Amino acid sequence: QVQFVESGGGLVQAGGSLRLSCAPSRSTFNPNGIGWYRQAPGKLRELVAAISGAGITNYADSVKGRFTISDYDAKNTAYLQMNSLKPEDTAVYYCNTDPPFEFYWGQGTQVTVSS
Repeated sequence: QVQFVESGGGLVQAGGSLRLSCAPSRSTFNPNGIGWYRQAPGKLRELVAAISGAGITNYADSVKGRFTISDYDAKNTAYLQMNSLKPEDTAVYYCNTDPPFEFYWGQGTQVTVSS
């Protein structure tokens, strides 16, 4: 079974930047597009950004103008560039397909933004 592996999270001050990476656990799996999701404690997991295999992007209103999503590159790694981070961006970030497939969820990567 395939799971996505996320990395790049960490602790950053408000206004800072992070770049998250996403790769399937099996390199032979080449998803068509990607969705990035986040979940804070006590809240529902929400889609924050997505890009289709055709290059069509979709961003949550809360991150428009601050986050930039890119599709999988030749190394089968996708990225989410997060700039101008705010404390409300604090969450565990996950990647998956869009729409997500239940069995693909990984452990996520923690992003903590201090005020």
